[in-house]
Amino acid sequence: MTAVQEETVAEPIRVMLAKIGLDGHDRGVKVVARTLRDAGMEVIYTGLHRRPEQVVEAAVQEDVDVLGISLLSGAHMPIFKRLFELLGELAEPHRFSIVAGGVMPDEDEAELRKMGVAGVLGQDSTPEAIVAEIRSLVRR
Repeated sequence: MTAVQEETVAEPIRVMLAKIGLDGHDRGVKVVARTLRDAGMEVIYTGLHRRPEQVVEAAVQEDVDVLGISLLSGAHMPIFKRLFELLGELAEPHRFSIVAGGVMPDEDEAELRKMGVAGVLGQDSTPEAIVAEIRSLVRR
C-alpha cells in the first residue's frame, strides 16, 4: 500500500480549535478551520470566549489529536500556563498535541515550547504550512 493510500484509509485527523478569553476576533481561526477541513481533517471549533476549563474538557471528551488555541489578545502566556495546569490535573495524561496560533511575539515561542506547546503558527503561516505542521505532529 502506498503512503497516499494509507493516509486515505486511516481515520481523519481530529483537530479542535478554540478561542480562550475575551478575544473576539475569529476570522483567522475560521479560515484555519476551513483549511484543515479542506485538507481532509475533522475540525471542531469551540467558538468565542471559552474558559480554559471548557476547552480542556471538550478536547478530552472529543478525543482529538490536536488542540489549536488561537490568540490575538496578548494574554497567551497566562492562558497557556493555565491550560497546562489543567492538563496536569487530569487523571490520565492527555494524548493530543497543543498548537498556538495567532499573533504572539517571536520571543515568546521558546517559553511556550518549554510549557509544552508542540507548534507555534504565527499570523503569517501559510495554509500549506499549517496543514503540514498538523500532519507532522500527528505522525510523531
